[in-house]
Amino acid sequence: MKIMAIRMFDGGFMNQPFAFGGEAGKENFDEQIIYRSSLQNFLIDTGSEVILIDTGFKASFPVPAKKLGAPLYMGEKVANYMDAFAATGYKPEQVTKILITHKHPDHSDCISEFPNAKIYIGPEDADAMKLEGDNVIRAQYGESYMNFPHAQKIADGIWFIEAKGHTKGNSIIIAESDGLFYMFHGDVTYCDAALKANKLSIVFEDKAAARQTLDRVRQFIKDNPTVYLSTHCPEGYENLEMKRVMTL
Repeated sequence: MKIMAIRMFDGGFMNQPFAFGGEAGKENFDEQIIYRSSLQNFLIDTGSEVILIDTGFKASFPVPAKKLGAPLYMGEKVANYMDAFAATGYKPEQVTKILITHKHPDHSDCISEFPNAKIYIGPEDADAMKLEGDNVIRAQYGESYMNFPHAQKIADGIWFIEAKGHTKGNSIIIAESDGLFYMFHGDVTYCDAALKANKLSIVFEDKAAARQTLDRVRQFIKDNPTVYLSTHCPEGYENLEMKRVMTL
């Protein structure tokens, strides 16, 4: 199994109230504490399939400009999503599956660019996006996986897991390879520091469900050697490059 980052933005920042303030409130954290930010999605080559974890913005999407003092700035553009995808050496028609963690456009905007791909997505988010077509598969979550009660096996060693909270149809993906567990979590946290501090960001549709998901994610990491692959901080691609196991 080969896993690659598809990098779109880097050199950004987020402040602590944004990353940590979902439960205690933004006012209880320090705006002057800043964490690095970026934007990347991921690709898995199983040897028989090419599977995308999320797809980023279309080139035409109006990305917010840099603003000092903003709670989140993704960074300077490295590449448009489709250009970054092309740099991996794969062609769009080779992609067999797209696993969408949630409906937000930095995770789902380019799904129409892959003509042969089946799109797996939580049913609530599929409905919110009004996705239709034979290639759209609303996750069934008919099995359990480790400490997660609702999951669907996508391929050997790859699981699509219900993880509600950030959105009502939020999911995470775990891929098993060479004794490690690679966790693609979308926006369960926005930075690895929030995972370590056990803090929710201010962005969620269901706070109670988001807390339950974060608790399960942290328990899984404590029990299993996990490479934590974030979308919005550089540790996402750095952890992958170094196969760095998260410790809590």
